[in-house]
Amino acid sequence: LKSLPQCRRINRMLSNESLRPPMFSRSNSQASVDSTSMEDFWCEVESIKENSEQGQEEQTLLEVKPADEGELEAEWLQDVGLSTLISGAEEEDGQALLSTLTRTQAAAVQRRYNTYTQTMRKKNKHTVRDVRDIFGVNDSSVSGKYLVMVFILLYPSVTEELSYEVSFSESITVVPKNRERHNNQRFKKDDSALPKFIVRKSQFGLTEVGDLSLEDMKKIRNLSLIELTAFYDALGIELKRNRTERIKGRENGLFGVPLAILLENDQKKVPGIKVPLIFQKLLLKLEETGLETEGILRVPGSASRVKNLRQEIEIKFNEDTFDWDQVRNNDAAGLLKMFIRELPSPLFTVEYLPAFITLVKLQLQALHLLIMLLPDANRDTAKAFLQFLKKIVANEGKNKMNLWNVSMIVAPNVFIYKGKHANQEEMQAAATTAHIVRLLIKYQDILWTVPSFLISQVRKMNEATINNTKRQMMFDKGVRRLLRRKTIERERPERSETHIPEGVIRVYAPLHSKVSMAIQLNSQTKARDILARFHCENSHASSKNTEVQIQRLYEIGGNIGLHCLDPDAYMLDVYRANPQAEWVIKPKSS
Repeated sequence: LKSLPQCRRINRMLSNESLRPPMFSRSNSQASVDSTSMEDFWCEVESIKENSEQGQEEQTLLEVKPADEGELEAEWLQDVGLSTLISGAEEEDGQALLSTLTRTQAAAVQRRYNTYTQTMRKKNKHTVRDVRDIFGVNDSSVSGKYLVMVFILLYPSVTEELSYEVSFSESITVVPKNRERHNNQRFKKDDSALPKFIVRKSQFGLTEVGDLSLEDMKKIRNLSLIELTAFYDALGIELKRNRTERIKGRENGLFGVPLAILLENDQKKVPGIKVPLIFQKLLLKLEETGLETEGILRVPGSASRVKNLRQEIEIKFNEDTFDWDQVRNNDAAGLLKMFIRELPSPLFTVEYLPAFITLVKLQLQALHLLIMLLPDANRDTAKAFLQFLKKIVANEGKNKMNLWNVSMIVAPNVFIYKGKHANQEEMQAAATTAHIVRLLIKYQDILWTVPSFLISQVRKMNEATINNTKRQMMFDKGVRRLLRRKTIERERPERSETHIPEGVIRVYAPLHSKVSMAIQLNSQTKARDILARFHCENSHASSKNTEVQIQRLYEIGGNIGLHCLDPDAYMLDVYRANPQAEWVIKPKSS
């Protein structure tokens, strides 16, 4: 499957200790997989280098600049939605966020704020707020050393049950006595060595990333960064972050264009699209004809042919005149990897690449939070890519590509962004994260589920914002007069709306022949029961049966923006968590 000259180059690389990352060094065989199992990885690195030398257009790298602790902490506070701590302004969102934090999350914020204030005082830049004015406590009450229990992914012995009801950082209980021993554990090449996880559903069911409104997902992202930082703090591991200066890249074309710009252009043609059209087409091409191709992804296509195809696609794709039948499967795989590799910002974002690297020592929860941190475009595109990779692994019997092989090939393309310029440190990082790619593929369904404790915190944030708004409105004389007038009108013995009893909800289904229904909830009522009842009531409308079956029940308003409910959600519990919500049945957006 590999040419003789290429294999010779690979053998030279494997025999060169200076080019082999420490995690996979023969001198450290106790802590690594066998070096030959990394051959696919180094073959891919060499292939990337050869393709880069074919005269392809060079793109500008993101420039990573060093920063002092104060600047990094200031950026961190801004990223988590707490810029108010820097500016001193009394912003509602910042206050609402602080009011929802757990003990360990508050400790993480306080540590970053303390570092920021100490740095600013040294620079004599400006007066900063005392930490006690923010948290209402003294330093010692929240800055203790927390005990940690780490479930190591590398050597599981039982099926592990995952629960999302309690904050990850709060559930940590025991510190591993010999952290270095965990750092040096061997990766097992056998895919069956990976642990099996069972996700325990709460009364609210499970919530996927696309089930929440964009505004609430922004709050999830802020809370995830705080929780991830608290998690690393509890483990005694520094959460490293790259500081980037974004340099303007291409604004036109398909390859080497930021995902956000591609989506902005594509949404003019297909409103609501979440994954770039060119990326979708490449995946579709491979799914239709390439899943059973032996060595797909691993066997490179012709570098010159791939270059010519790329140029032709750039010209003809948007006009829908490109002939996809001419594209060989291995060339399509090369184009797919090229698209990912040439993104101006890595698919998993350059800011937190160091955090992904340290995941070889941590548990699945940290990886889960990093996925929540991704920008929407990156997360949606990564999900589509991982779903495709899962299909390749499912066809291992014909394509000879198991989970380990696929991970070795994908890692350099995902984590050595701009492979032409990748230095030794970046290559080592990519080799280390080959195992992380395996986890991403294996546990993607879990990783794209929003932890329920974060949703609970979003509810509290929204409630705090609503309450603050109400208090402010009460001080407005005009509003107070209006409220008094409305109160008088309500007290008049005229026709009034029928009061809905406790535990009864009115569900609206605008696309059904019966558009609304009052439903009495009990402790066993699930979302699927309500959907089934509407389906039964509308069964005479045969033309709509298919539509009804794929529709979902939504919780809208109150302390949540929009929430597509799991069919297994217990409705009385959801109702009690958000009694002011409206309940609507409508199709789930794809």
